[in-house]
Amino acid sequence: MGRKDSVWSLGEGQAPEELDKPIDTPPLSILLIEKPQSGTVAVGGDITFVAKVEAKDLLRKPTIKWFKGKWMDLASKTGKHLQLKETFDRFTKVLYSKMHIIKAKENYAGNYRCEVTYKDKFDSCSFDLEVKETEQGSQNIDIRSAFKRSSEGQEDAGELDFSGLLKHREPKQQDDTPEVDVWEILKNARPDEYEKIAFMYGITDLRGLLRRMKKIPKEEKKSEAFAKKLEPAYQVDKGGKIRLVVDLADPTVELKWYKNGQEIRPTPKYIFEHKGTQRIMVINNCTVNDDAAYSVAAGDEKCSTELFVKELPIKIVKGIEPVKTTVNERIELECEVSEEGAQVKWMKNGVEVPTGVRSRYRVKCEGTKHYLVIDDASREDTGTYSIMATGGTSEAHIQVDLKPLKIYQDLQDMTVLLGQPLKLHCEIYPGNVPGRWYRNGQLIQPNDRLNIIHRNKVHRLEIETTSLHDAGDYTFVPEGYSQSLSAKIHIIDPPRVHLDSLNFPDNTVTIVAGNKLRLEIPISGEPAPRVVWMKGERSGHRVRAETYGDQTSLTIEVTEREDSGNYKIVLQNEAGEATASVKIKVVDIPDPPEAPLVPVVGGDWCSMSWEPPKYDGGSPILGYFVERKKKQSSRWMRLNFDLIKETTFEPKKMIEGVPYEVRIFAVNAIGVSKPSEPSKAFIPLVILKSTKAPTDCVTVITTHIDKQHRYHIYCMHIHITHYCFFSTGNDWIISNKELTEKTKYTITGLTPGCKILVRVKAINAAGASAPRTLQHSILVKEVIEPPKIRVPRHLKQTYTRRVGEAVNLVVPFLGKPRPKVMWLKDGKPIEPSHVSIRNTDCDSIIFIRKAERSHSGKYEMTVQVENHMDTAIIDIQIVDLPGPPQCVTIEDVWGGNVALVWTPPKDNGNAPITGYTIQKADKKTMEWYTCIEHYHRTCITITELVVGNEYFFRIFSENMCGLSETATQTKKSALIVKEGLQLKMPEYNDHDFKEAPKFTQPLINTFAIAGYNTTLNCSVRANPRPKVIWMKNKIVIVDDPRYRMFSNQGVCTLEIRKPSPYDGGLYTCKAINDLGEAQVDCKLEVKGQ
Repeated sequence: MGRKDSVWSLGEGQAPEELDKPIDTPPLSILLIEKPQSGTVAVGGDITFVAKVEAKDLLRKPTIKWFKGKWMDLASKTGKHLQLKETFDRFTKVLYSKMHIIKAKENYAGNYRCEVTYKDKFDSCSFDLEVKETEQGSQNIDIRSAFKRSSEGQEDAGELDFSGLLKHREPKQQDDTPEVDVWEILKNARPDEYEKIAFMYGITDLRGLLRRMKKIPKEEKKSEAFAKKLEPAYQVDKGGKIRLVVDLADPTVELKWYKNGQEIRPTPKYIFEHKGTQRIMVINNCTVNDDAAYSVAAGDEKCSTELFVKELPIKIVKGIEPVKTTVNERIELECEVSEEGAQVKWMKNGVEVPTGVRSRYRVKCEGTKHYLVIDDASREDTGTYSIMATGGTSEAHIQVDLKPLKIYQDLQDMTVLLGQPLKLHCEIYPGNVPGRWYRNGQLIQPNDRLNIIHRNKVHRLEIETTSLHDAGDYTFVPEGYSQSLSAKIHIIDPPRVHLDSLNFPDNTVTIVAGNKLRLEIPISGEPAPRVVWMKGERSGHRVRAETYGDQTSLTIEVTEREDSGNYKIVLQNEAGEATASVKIKVVDIPDPPEAPLVPVVGGDWCSMSWEPPKYDGGSPILGYFVERKKKQSSRWMRLNFDLIKETTFEPKKMIEGVPYEVRIFAVNAIGVSKPSEPSKAFIPLVILKSTKAPTDCVTVITTHIDKQHRYHIYCMHIHITHYCFFSTGNDWIISNKELTEKTKYTITGLTPGCKILVRVKAINAAGASAPRTLQHSILVKEVIEPPKIRVPRHLKQTYTRRVGEAVNLVVPFLGKPRPKVMWLKDGKPIEPSHVSIRNTDCDSIIFIRKAERSHSGKYEMTVQVENHMDTAIIDIQIVDLPGPPQCVTIEDVWGGNVALVWTPPKDNGNAPITGYTIQKADKKTMEWYTCIEHYHRTCITITELVVGNEYFFRIFSENMCGLSETATQTKKSALIVKEGLQLKMPEYNDHDFKEAPKFTQPLINTFAIAGYNTTLNCSVRANPRPKVIWMKNKIVIVDDPRYRMFSNQGVCTLEIRKPSPYDGGLYTCKAINDLGEAQVDCKLEVKGQ
């Protein structure tokens, strides 16, 4: 039975004529290890088909489907006639899928298919089912019940109808109309009336009905004209001869032969023969045109046949050959077939090649040779070309590559002045290759200002007037090639200073002293020029110069008169250099004049003169103001309210005998200057002669020598002082070159240890008095200053150096006279051969050229001046590399793990051990690899070791200087066993981690400075977590904002904010939990600033 007779093809599927089309499936993969085989079953019998799938390497269950024909999935047809079942054998890892057909009917016959899919794998197989018919007349079949559709696939469904399983209909009431023999009606009806009869009698499965009618044997009427008719069909090879024979019952009947309804006349091609009752038509040299329907008419009867002319397959005698060429070349594919004039089809990548008038492909035929011609090949022509004939195909691959790119002239880097034209030029081969221009990765499109030219091999990019945006990286990319040509274009513009925009006359800027000056000057240039401001020939240091994109600025926050001058701006870039000058004029009040002179004094007047100020403030002097005051007074009185243009003046109306002082103010357009120094005191009176000596003898109240060797004396009514050395006698020396009005004076330049005599004279306008001399000589000596050592901050802590480094310490000190310095190391004198010590007046230097471990210790420095003494201790620590650990042992080996234990090194290098470095080495290679660095504990477990290898281990110790020079290696090796490893887990008792509070770091007595925050710290260990209480003088600190308390990871901190002397006292930290309590104390002393 063919697949067109399958009952499961009914319903909403494809048309029967489409069933024979090939099925598109994914590429096959071997999943089925046993495929279902074709079988035969009698009508009403049962049959089972089995498919086995190998599921050993599958991660999940594969999908198995059963189909009938091409499209019908039988999973939706399961019921009382069809069952699908799947089982899995866990031992053999095989999946079984079974299809059971129960009570098979003859319309179950056909082609079946089993498909298995898993991810991207696919497998399928086809098999046939043949149902043998039993001899049974069609009269026993009830047509209307057999082809009646059910409502929901229930028991009232006809046994030939399976569509009830797909559609749901409401049950219909049974029709009580009398039964009618529909078979007889259909037999006698025309085919165009079948649908009307099926609708009338309620037969909905018309398609199945028609198929059933084809199987009913038809009773043929015996022909009266033909004893033997033509065969239903004939077949003949092309070029052969065929004989069409009929046997007449009545030889006298006239025959006529027809071809496609057209009568055939005797010709050399068509020959008619008569042999008894046989009538024969011979067709010679059959061609394709003879493939037609033929009929013969004898009287009113006619019989027909169909002649099929079988063409001999056109074979490929010489196939096409692969071609590899370059673009723009001519491609000609040649193929030779077995016959001339054969019809062939050219294909490209499975698609027929267009051969129209506008097509790029030309096809020509010369005898048995066929050609496909591509005149101007391109890269799109690359592909697989094939020629198809009836007797075979031939294919070949055509590869069209680009021609090798040759660069005759590359792009050149260029530097172009702004506004000048730019021309980029390159030459490449082949010349007909277009390309694209890019600037900084962006495609360039031609416009009014930019032109792109391509002529043969030459590619040019032209810009009429360049701008700053035209700078960048230019790239030319030939189309279809991975190569590219690049060039860097640099647009430069000479720097310029635009002073015209300032609108300052003569480029001069005037500003009043004390104001802020900000001068912004526009500049231009590409690249951005380097700007330098200079005042004279040197750069200005008090000014702040800033440069932005298009301007530079000069800023002076507070201008001073020194800022006046010519400022030079220098701009430099690749294009050149530009300079400009700006004059800044700072105007200010003038300087005060010098102290005025009073050359002439009268009874109530005086004459005074002065010199103009050295600096007029940048503005002309307009005049002067004059003020006077009594010498004993602090109140000045202005003598003129109108400015004095001259530099002389005569004050009047003064009181005779009273000392006066005068001073001058200079005035310009900016303001009034500061006052000049007062003039020397003068007394308006009439001059009289006086030689009276000063009363009250000179009294030396205190005498001492200060740092500048000045001798201080304090006396009364002294105007001039003389002194002489005691040993020289009468060689008096004037100590004050100018008169003094004070009654005390300091004599300088004396030598300590000498003795001097002092005398004083009084002088007035009439002359000098007789001198008054001290009765006793004075001993000059220095003042004792107690010694004080000022230890540098970095020496207040331990001073650490490595072995071999130099030690050079400078410790300053104070003291007068020069103190005596002594050094001790650990209470013993220092040997000069080991340590060099050099002392000066103000410091002591200790020097060690190459430090050794033996130089470590506490160095005590003592400074002494007479009975005064000061000491300081400097702790010097010389460190070295540590020694290796003392012993490294393998404690345990299990799985891929090794437990190591070691002891700290005997020599720690005079510094704490900061960690260890563990390395491993395979016994085969003995190449060392680092497992872990900076490890702090003395035991470790090395993991992830390779099974089957044997390892040695070594450990380096480490301190602040680095790793030890040597390492300690394990004496035995650790073998990582491959098999049979059994780990015996030891029994461990749960450790009780509870413990009472215990302070691991106590409080330390602390000195604090008033006004600066201070902290008290301690650490406690306890489990469960303790409650921490802080107390001051045994009183609990609660909610006091001056105190802040912290506790983190067992570290307890009390912060005292800006303490005062009142905050000093005894502080206590107490920790309490369920297991007990503990406390620590410390004293805090707060010193005043």
